[in-house]
Amino acid sequence: MLKEFRDFIAKGNVMDLAVGIIIGAAFTAIVSSLVSDLINPIIGLILGGVDFTNMYVVLKGTVPAGSSLSAARDAGAAVFAYGSFITAVINFLIIAFVVFMLVKGVNAIKNAAEKKEPPKPAAPKGPSEIDVLLQIRDALQK
Repeated sequence: MLKEFRDFIAKGNVMDLAVGIIIGAAFTAIVSSLVSDLINPIIGLILGGVDFTNMYVVLKGTVPAGSSLSAARDAGAAVFAYGSFITAVINFLIIAFVVFMLVKGVNAIKNAAEKKEPPKPAAPKGPSEIDVLLQIRDALQK
């Protein structure tokens, strides 16, 4: 059983998967920073300083007016945090677009690396059967 496990781990696709997960985790940190540090502030600026993350409705409990979502949760209130959902949807769309662009770029690089070789010139066409038979006939007549 230990040998089977070693063979399973040594297969290329398992190692590729492990590398993909590690790269994916690093890429997630980069994209999260892109979204939270660069894109969300621009969206907030365009929408007049709106911060979606602190938009919520108190379902049960009391919360001082103007409290942040974390303060409302810390107070023990049941909140409907629709702003966090909107932020998650925006983040998803941005991440999906970035991944799409990344895949598109990788495919372009792959296609450029696999440049199609120009077709090789066809071999010169030899004589037809009739030509060969005529040559044999002429040779026999001599």
